[in-house]
Amino acid sequence: MIHIYCGDGKGKTTAALGLAVRAAGSGMRVRIMQFLKGSDTSELAGLAKIPEITVRRCDRDYGFTFRMTDEDKAAITRCHNAMLTDAAELLRSGSVQMLILDEFCAAYNTGLLDRKLAETLVQTCPDGTELILTGRDPAEVFLAQADYVSEIRAVKHPYQKGIAARRGIEY
Repeated sequence: MIHIYCGDGKGKTTAALGLAVRAAGSGMRVRIMQFLKGSDTSELAGLAKIPEITVRRCDRDYGFTFRMTDEDKAAITRCHNAMLTDAAELLRSGSVQMLILDEFCAAYNTGLLDRKLAETLVQTCPDGTELILTGRDPAEVFLAQADYVSEIRAVKHPYQKGIAARRGIEY
């Protein structure tokens, strides 16, 4: 089945990672691919301790999309496309039971991946595999395919009071 965690609120990645931990606890093999993320985050240390979970991301932090140079955008697009190609092979081979594409919607919306490949990946997800997409503003093509759509809405956030992101909570 296909799950989407979307919206402007905090917790989309957190929800997806919670699902990964639950799946791993039942013996499922889980692969997490993080798009647009390259900096050190606290969840990486915890997930590394769970043998059923593997995380893949780009080899460096490219920063926010609006600050990327054209060279950065080309490099991160190559990285994202390689991850999509690997994701398609994982789905085809059946070597994972859960595949999480974190910040997939943002990478798709900003054109920092091959959109056709992304659409094909979602549209051809095989039965027996849980595919989880996260990010704001999922495209209609993904919403139409989804079995679960959970929207996380921002009501209040410390950032609104000028409080910066905190290690272990926001990253």
